[in-house]
Amino acid sequence: MTFIHNINPTILNLGFLEIRWYGLMYVLAFFFVYFYVKHRINQGKTKLTLKQLDDLLVWETIGLIVGSRIVNTFYYPTYYLAKPWEVLFIWKGGMSYFGGLIGLAIVTYYFCKKYKFNFFHLTDLLVVPLSIGQAVGRIGNFINGELYGTPTSLPLGVQFPIDEIYRHPTQIYQFLTSAFIFVILWFNKDKFKQGQLFALYLIMYGTFRFFTEFLRAEIVMWIGPLTLSQIFCIPTVIVGIYLLRRLK
Repeated sequence: MTFIHNINPTILNLGFLEIRWYGLMYVLAFFFVYFYVKHRINQGKTKLTLKQLDDLLVWETIGLIVGSRIVNTFYYPTYYLAKPWEVLFIWKGGMSYFGGLIGLAIVTYYFCKKYKFNFFHLTDLLVVPLSIGQAVGRIGNFINGELYGTPTSLPLGVQFPIDEIYRHPTQIYQFLTSAFIFVILWFNKDKFKQGQLFALYLIMYGTFRFFTEFLRAEIVMWIGPLTLSQIFCIPTVIVGIYLLRRLK
C-alpha cells in the first residue's frame, strides 16, 4: 500500500510566528530527556541534582547545536567556504547527527570534570532518552518530506512532494531502528556495567545507520563507495566495540 505525502509541515502560521512539526519534535525530545533523568534522580539511580540537570541540559543543547552545525559544513564544503558566516544560521541548512554526538560528548566530559561525575555514568544515563529523541526527530524529517530514499516498487513506497516517484521512507526506517535501540536500552538500563550501555548504543546506532544510508537519495558527499555519514559510522561502531570489550 503506497502513500502520497501531502503533510503540511507547519502546525500554526500567524505571519510573525510559525510553529512547525519538526521544531515540536525537538521540544518533545528535550522534555523526554528532562523527565527521564528526573525520574532516575528520584529513584536514587544517580547523584545528579535537579539544579545540575538544568545546567547540564542547557550546555548539552549548546553542544548539540554547535557540534552539529560545524560538522554539517563537511557535507557542503564548497557552499560554506563561500559563505562561512551561514554556519551560524541554525534556521538555514541541516544538522549533522555525528557532529551533535561529538558536541554532546565534549560537553558531558567537561561537566563531569566540573562536578566530579564519572563520564560513563552520565553517558549511560543520557543515551536512553537520546535514542527515543532521535526516533521522534525522524518523524519530524518525514513530515518535512526530507531525507527521503531511493526509488522503490515495494508497497511501502512513499511519493514525496519532490516528484511522482515512489521512494523508500528512510526516515521511517530510521525511526524504527532508533525506537528499537530505545527498547533495548530501556530494558537493560540497570543490567550492564557502567559504560556498557553507552557502548551498546554506539554499536547499534552506527550499524543501523550504516546500512540504511544505502537507501538514502539525498546524498551530498561521497568518499569512494561510502557516504560521509557511513564513514562516521565506522569509528562509531569501533569505539563502541572497544568500550564494550574493555569495560567487560
